[in-house]
Amino acid sequence: MVAMVAMMAATAIAGGLMTNTNYHIAFDRMMARGASFDIDAAYSNPAGLAWGHEGFQLSLNFQKPWQYRNIEMTQPQNHLYEGKASVPIVPALFASYKKDRWAISTMIGIVGSGGFVEYEEGVPMFNTVLAGMFSQKGITPDQYTLDSQMKGKQYIYGGQLNFTYRIIDCLSAAVGFRANYYDGYYRGHVIANNHPMFGDLATLELDVDQRGWGFAPLISVDYHKGPLTLTARYEFRTKINVPNTTNTLVAGLGQKLTAYLQQYDPASLAVIAQSLATKTVAYQDGEYTRYDMPALLSVAAGYEFSPKLRATVEYHFFDDKNAKMANNRQEKLTHGTNEFLAGIEGDLNDRWTLSWGIQRTDYGISDDYEQNTSFACDSWSIGLGAAVKLTEKLRLNVGYFTSIYEDYTKQCNAARDGYNGEEIYSRTNHVIGVGIDWKF
Repeated sequence: MVAMVAMMAATAIAGGLMTNTNYHIAFDRMMARGASFDIDAAYSNPAGLAWGHEGFQLSLNFQKPWQYRNIEMTQPQNHLYEGKASVPIVPALFASYKKDRWAISTMIGIVGSGGFVEYEEGVPMFNTVLAGMFSQKGITPDQYTLDSQMKGKQYIYGGQLNFTYRIIDCLSAAVGFRANYYDGYYRGHVIANNHPMFGDLATLELDVDQRGWGFAPLISVDYHKGPLTLTARYEFRTKINVPNTTNTLVAGLGQKLTAYLQQYDPASLAVIAQSLATKTVAYQDGEYTRYDMPALLSVAAGYEFSPKLRATVEYHFFDDKNAKMANNRQEKLTHGTNEFLAGIEGDLNDRWTLSWGIQRTDYGISDDYEQNTSFACDSWSIGLGAAVKLTEKLRLNVGYFTSIYEDYTKQCNAARDGYNGEEIYSRTNHVIGVGIDWKF
């Protein structure tokens, strides 16, 4: 049971299963930024900086997400498990320098996952399995109390450096490199106690810290002629293999129940002991877990209808099937993640720019992939906002986007999940952001 806590705190903002794509507020307000020449192109279109501002640019951005991840169990019992995902202010820094045909740029931010999630009543995969094990021995839920809680954290911090060169008047290319640092933990417990005969029935406790590095090259190209811009960007897979620092790992039955089974049902005791040992081995101190960031292909087309009106359409493919996860969970996906984006922005006057965008995210999820501690739901996201020129050198960006998730209904079975029944996964997500762009 305990081993399934991996990937508990999944992405709390926009992007794939392990990858974020919203760093700059321009994304929040427009979504499709793959054809950008502005400072946010340091992430979304490094090759496009060949047509950007001549000289230095800096941008500092702050975002605040809110998210809930709920699990409604309809069978074998009806109960709603509410998960609260909390993320503090998420910063991102951009910088670039361009001279003639050359540009160099950097971006620092939270490039993967990002946040905390907590289930104050635990999750059904632990509570229900434990209750089922006891019921086989004639111990019913009304005969003991259950104290259960699960929480986790995942951040992947990234810093990238890009070099851009305009090869000919209408074509540029960029190469780059990003270092990624994974920082996460998993904490949880399930304690069944106060039984009138056996007292403490069982204890499951987990406290594991995980930290590790990964590196990936980046390439991009940009074709820009007249009002048309065509771009492609590719991020190679980042291999992240993190070791456990296990502070606490306890999984066992209470002393009185153990003694009773030793005397009257040693075969069952052996089966339970083997099951607990198998499910906790991945969280022994020093064991490694994979949290690869998948390869990402992004292609975009931008068109300038007039000097005051621009639009972009974009496509992302995250190759999740070939990015290793804990317990090779990626093999349970039916396909990689597909994202379709579109955005439009218009200048009201010399100071004000308004924008709007939409994104469709289609994960390759399946019943075998979805878990109580880590689940995804397909979604539509809508963003809007504005940019205000404060001075000739300073611009303020403000944006908001929300993701509308489609509930996922999973048919559980005893062989895979430990119990038969039905679970409904649902999520909500809101993000507001503000940022400052500075040209000099």
